[in-house]
Amino acid sequence: MDDITRRGFLRGFGGVAAGFCLFGSAAAAGAVTRTASSVVGRRPNILLVITDDQGFGDVGSHGNGRIDTPVQDRLAGEGARFDRFYVCPVCAPTRAGLMTGRWHPRMGVCGTSRGWERMRTGEMTIAEIFGAEGAAGVGGGDGYATGCFGKWHNGHYYPEHPNGQGFDEFVGFCRGHWNDYFDPLMERNGVEYQGKGYIVDVLTDHAIDYMEKNRRRPFLCYVAYNVPHSPYLVPDSYFDKYKARGFDDLVASVYGMTECVDDNLGRLLAKVDELGLWDDTIVIFMSDNGPARTVDYPRYNAGMRGDKGSVHEGGVRVPFFIRWPGRIKAGKTVEPIASYVDILPTLMELAGVSAPGELELDGLSLAPLLGPGKKRDWPDRKVFSLQSRGPDEVLQAGAVRSQRWLAVSDPRWSRSKDAARRGDWELYDMVADPGEKRDLAKERPQVLAELRGDFDAWFEDVGRDGFETEPAPIGYPEFAQVDVFVQDARWNGGLETTTGNNGYVINWHDTQSYPEWTVDIITAGLYEISLIYTCPKEDVGSRMQVTIGGQRLVGVVKEAYDPEFLPSPQRVVFKHYYEKPFAAMKMGAVRLEKGVVTMSVKALKIAGSAAMDLRAVRMKRLG
Repeated sequence: MDDITRRGFLRGFGGVAAGFCLFGSAAAAGAVTRTASSVVGRRPNILLVITDDQGFGDVGSHGNGRIDTPVQDRLAGEGARFDRFYVCPVCAPTRAGLMTGRWHPRMGVCGTSRGWERMRTGEMTIAEIFGAEGAAGVGGGDGYATGCFGKWHNGHYYPEHPNGQGFDEFVGFCRGHWNDYFDPLMERNGVEYQGKGYIVDVLTDHAIDYMEKNRRRPFLCYVAYNVPHSPYLVPDSYFDKYKARGFDDLVASVYGMTECVDDNLGRLLAKVDELGLWDDTIVIFMSDNGPARTVDYPRYNAGMRGDKGSVHEGGVRVPFFIRWPGRIKAGKTVEPIASYVDILPTLMELAGVSAPGELELDGLSLAPLLGPGKKRDWPDRKVFSLQSRGPDEVLQAGAVRSQRWLAVSDPRWSRSKDAARRGDWELYDMVADPGEKRDLAKERPQVLAELRGDFDAWFEDVGRDGFETEPAPIGYPEFAQVDVFVQDARWNGGLETTTGNNGYVINWHDTQSYPEWTVDIITAGLYEISLIYTCPKEDVGSRMQVTIGGQRLVGVVKEAYDPEFLPSPQRVVFKHYYEKPFAAMKMGAVRLEKGVVTMSVKALKIAGSAAMDLRAVRMKRLG
């Protein structure tokens, strides 16, 4: 279904379940007596909170006695805690599956940068489904108010952008990580926005404001915090607390950022209570992958093998808590395995929202596991993990997990170099051996063969549409100006870029090397082209060329722009996180017809030691 047809269909679909799916009357834990505030016929609000690189062990109630997470611990007691909840080994794939209820390779999401994090625009997200008129419930009217606050990481080109994927309000950033956590320059609905304060507090402020404004209608508030992901930028009070407990700078930063999230989660829950929406709000708290950097640092990971980037247990098992007072049994621990693709179907059943007829979900609704009593006909299912860096390395590491068994191939974590080179699979009994200490591949070959067969069938299914990224869409009326980043380019020659999702070309010393993109002109018209660049005074004079759709624009770098890096009080220094401002060099305007074209930037003449540092090509539709 093409994008326009899909959105028209979503606006009009009307099939919803007749009422809420309720699970008894177990009261939520807590000392405060609250008056029921449920509105007859109103669907529940949803507050969905996800953190970035917070491991299963980065929670006090998970056995970590040296970190303080009282709000997360309380939330787990007020609802259900999943003991074995699985996500992807890295950020963007988890977020894509969370938004769609589908395995991430189906959407072409097979990495975290270079365009491999971009979700295909034909996917239907939770915001589109819940925001549609058909999700309005008893009494009709509009569907859910939908707000997204924080890290998106599934594409920034509209309609990959949150505003194009069903969210009516977005404050945050679309790239994989952000370089500045203090007074961050982010965006609000496609327009630059200057935050004031620490980024976690800023995002919480906007989420609270959104809930207040929409308290009289059901809302979906998605809060995607970008910590404790690096860079290790954290307010002094949190950092000093954990340094005083004897941790090194990295772990003190991680634990400090995690406690800051905990405090802000408390602010969100307090606002829900203040608005009288305690009984009317489903709250979910989770993380997107296992903890980063545990091998060389004393970071608690509950005795599991692997960390972020690994498909072993430690890289994909994360905290997951869900609360709905009176509907979800308080203090319940859910033992069956569950997955990130289960969240959308679960929320749809709990809220009484049906999917459009052709929507195919991979996840299962977890609702039968959340009520009092025994689970109803729950299958011994399998969940899958895949780690890759892009289309050329799609099967870098993989795993399949049943309730008892884990079959895994992960060269990075293989105990045998020979096995790693061969891509051998290992087998673990996760009931008897949760630390993955004894490989049973040779002792239980039939079990391993069955699980490998399941993985191969799954991989063939989810990869049937390939893994190539779509051309960058340019020219939607909603986003008249688009920056096409160098991180999404194909490289010709030996160009060097800074690392990370906010990288740019550096050391551009030769005229044979250049970046190239494939872009999709959605609307024919006149487009102004600019280079987003920096250049020191001694390198002014280079002659640059932009070629797009067979047309050429040539310009000379006439103005130096060489600002200092912005202050970055990193506790553990990584050079690629230092940020600097960029300027726009207008190259001229070209008239483009609708369709897919190639665009490139070349240095025809280099006046000094380097042509320029290039971050992006800016395309602005003039008419």
